[in-house]
Amino acid sequence: MRQLKRILIVGGGSAGWMTAALLAHLFQGLYEITLVESEQIGTIGVGEATIPAIKKYNELLGLDENEFMCRTQGSFKLGIQFVDWWRRGESYIHGFGVIGQDLGWLRCHQYWLKMRAAGKASDFSAYSINTAAALANKFMRADPKLAESPIGHIAHAFHFDAGLYAQFLRGHAEARGVRRREGKVAGVALRADGFVESVTMEDGEVIAADLFVDCSGFRGLVIEEALKTGYEDWTHWLPCDRAMAVPCARTEPFTPYTRATARASGWQWRIPLQHRTGNGHVYASRFIDDAEAEAQLLANLDGAQLAEPNRIRFTTGKRRKTWNRNCVAIGLAAGFMEPLESTSLYLIQSAIIRMVRLLPDAGFDPATIAEFNRQTDFEYERVRDFIILHYKATERDDTPFWRHCRDMEIPGTLRRKIDLFAANGRVFREDDELFTEESWIQVFLGQGVIPRNYDPLVDIRSDVQVAQFLGNIENVIGKCVAVMPGHADYVAKTCPAT
Repeated sequence: MRQLKRILIVGGGSAGWMTAALLAHLFQGLYEITLVESEQIGTIGVGEATIPAIKKYNELLGLDENEFMCRTQGSFKLGIQFVDWWRRGESYIHGFGVIGQDLGWLRCHQYWLKMRAAGKASDFSAYSINTAAALANKFMRADPKLAESPIGHIAHAFHFDAGLYAQFLRGHAEARGVRRREGKVAGVALRADGFVESVTMEDGEVIAADLFVDCSGFRGLVIEEALKTGYEDWTHWLPCDRAMAVPCARTEPFTPYTRATARASGWQWRIPLQHRTGNGHVYASRFIDDAEAEAQLLANLDGAQLAEPNRIRFTTGKRRKTWNRNCVAIGLAAGFMEPLESTSLYLIQSAIIRMVRLLPDAGFDPATIAEFNRQTDFEYERVRDFIILHYKATERDDTPFWRHCRDMEIPGTLRRKIDLFAANGRVFREDDELFTEESWIQVFLGQGVIPRNYDPLVDIRSDVQVAQFLGNIENVIGKCVAVMPGHADYVAKTCPAT
């Protein structure tokens, strides 16, 4: 077996430095790791919202959470609020973590469906510690000593400045031997067998490696320009193809959640950081021009504008192979999923860990590469389906964009999930797909997919028992939220930005 010796990461930003930091930390000098990037080339990062999985990545690196928050101007995140998606004037929160608790064989929502039909249930947000706390602008980390209490099951993620995060990880990586090479790549050389041999820098230096990790963004310098891998275009399901991002001054309340507000031809994000608020408008250029999209974005800022909009064009989809020969594409070089459910950094993290688990010898066995691509395809497709659900399950017909989304065809994998839930509220997590049953349940209900029936096992319990069960969950969660500190106070006490 011929061992890998040299790994070259092409591109920095979040993808490049997350890759470099984890490889250097796990392999501790086993490989020569070089990262090439140019300060003349900007990155897409415009203020990131994440999901709880990012904590696992930070823990793998041994990062202190409070220091990480201080260094990245971070805030905490309990979920995502969706405004005007199902109908104008309606909103819901997709909260992380558990919903209430199970009773017997069934999830909490099955009992709620019966009481809702009878007009005896509170809003569904009352049965999740994450959503109830988010709506009250409260936050605290889960207390593992309170496993019997909802406070022991709070699940959180983060909002942070992606540029500062990349800088933080760069320091971590370089301290562990990663060599950074400043400059632009002028060309990529292939061997006779089609594998990548080296890259040539603008100043003429040739850098050879055994494994190339393409983190060059949408361009796909190695995976596409050199290897001609091909791209699957998913804009027929996800028609948004442009975004504008702009920061504004921080305003109160300092919310522990991301907000996604549906607009006439797309949606607007709001990500609260300690020093500013990140905002962006994701839209479909078929239905709105850039000038009007910018006007809508700037008219809906809740603080003073701090910079000119950063304009981004994209095609939702993925490479036909994210591992091709001796090149692995990570981040935007691998594919793009609009940031509606904050999956961008997760897909980077997941790809790095998958690469580590399947890291080959220098022979690059086809079975290893095929398995990496199979797992990646499955992951991207299930994330894609979850995002499509937000557009498809709508009653909005006030603009051509929303009528298009409501009436469009959808993948069979998503149609099957919708039909099953609409029948009796059942949903099943398949293999290792990212989003849990709790996530699907909240978005289904929030987008107006109300099952025709509930699971018949519910009727084993009397109405009195069911009402008592739900009432107890609501009461306990309400008491827990009442004693939680405010989000702003918690951040100021534990991890104020330096």
